[in-house]
Amino acid sequence: MAYTLITLAGVGALSWLVIHTDGRSWQSAAYEEMRRRAAVTASLIYYTDAGIQLDGLYDDDATSGRSQVLVLQARGDALRRVFTSRGKVPAAEADTITRVARTAMTRDDTVRTQSRTSAGRLEYLLALPFYDDSTQKVSGAVVVVGDPGKGRAEHRRLTLAVLSGSGLLVLLAAGTGHVLSGRSLRPAWEALDAQERLLADAAHELRTPVAVMRGSVDIADADPDGLHAHLPRLRRATDRMTDVVDNILTRGRLQAAHTFRPVPLRLDQLVEQICGELPPSQHTVTPYLDPSVVTADPELVRIAVRNLIANALRHGRTPGDPRDRAEVDISVRGAAVTVADRGVGVDPDGLPGLLVRFRSPGGGTGIGLSLVREVAVAHGGEVTVQRRPGGGSAFVLTLGPTQRPTGHRRASGRSPDQDPAS
Repeated sequence: MAYTLITLAGVGALSWLVIHTDGRSWQSAAYEEMRRRAAVTASLIYYTDAGIQLDGLYDDDATSGRSQVLVLQARGDALRRVFTSRGKVPAAEADTITRVARTAMTRDDTVRTQSRTSAGRLEYLLALPFYDDSTQKVSGAVVVVGDPGKGRAEHRRLTLAVLSGSGLLVLLAAGTGHVLSGRSLRPAWEALDAQERLLADAAHELRTPVAVMRGSVDIADADPDGLHAHLPRLRRATDRMTDVVDNILTRGRLQAAHTFRPVPLRLDQLVEQICGELPPSQHTVTPYLDPSVVTADPELVRIAVRNLIANALRHGRTPGDPRDRAEVDISVRGAAVTVADRGVGVDPDGLPGLLVRFRSPGGGTGIGLSLVREVAVAHGGEVTVQRRPGGGSAFVLTLGPTQRPTGHRRASGRSPDQDPAS
């Protein structure tokens, strides 16, 4: 708005200057042409013994055209009209012509003025005195009546063109200013939105473990002798908070593009390291690893794979298992990491809902899987889910192009011909 108003003020001032200058130019040009006609007419007037001679005026260009030329000669105190050209412009009022002629004779100088006819028509008048050759005294005046219609029409056309062009220029400036201001403010909007989303993630994720820890502390405070019974809950809540902090920091890195640092990475070795860092549990995690090199950010990939494994261990429990255990197979093939479980399975059509924050139907927050999707997109890949034959789901994280080194290895005792996703 400010850019548009400034442009409007500048263009308006320039337009006024152009229109005003052009109007004065047309008026000056019209009067200059009238002065030329009057000067030529006065030069063609001469005196003989017979009196004033006007024979040179009847066929000269100075007395033809749109302007009307009149010659008024002084006779005592009166002025007598001795010549009138056949101009296309109606003569001005007689009193006005006489008054202008007398003024020019009195001042012995050129007089310019404007007047309106009885019909309200504007006319330019110019009077120039002429002299008696023998006495060298002013003996009359040449009056030229000019029609400003042509100049005013041209001036109106110019005014219309200037105002139209100025309006279009202001509209263009407004549109351009809107686009440029939007582009310049977009990073600030995006940063503010990213900050709000980060704070929402932190508040949403930290609420549950903090509540668990607070409740455990309150119970333990009421019964100090039973403190050891509450330590496992406190430990699980602490682990959950650690995961939350890692996810939030990872999301912050994804939102700050300058912290995204992809490097050549042995994807199979990274997944093997992640599997080795899993705490001892009753669940079964079996990796199948093909040697694979990708260009990716190691820390982001680590968080994404850990979230997929955590999701499989939490929601992929094998139905009917008396110990409520999960069987998770992890495979690396090219630029894809597949995490498969034997749970109840996920409908592939419902995957978009799983990848949206705070919309997980399984009791979680949805932060983990949404973060996996963001990591995949940052690497030019995607996240998909497949139904696993025999029950369960297989989540596939694709990171983009890959360079496959020679050789093959697996980190379990299963048959090499067995597909972990089958």
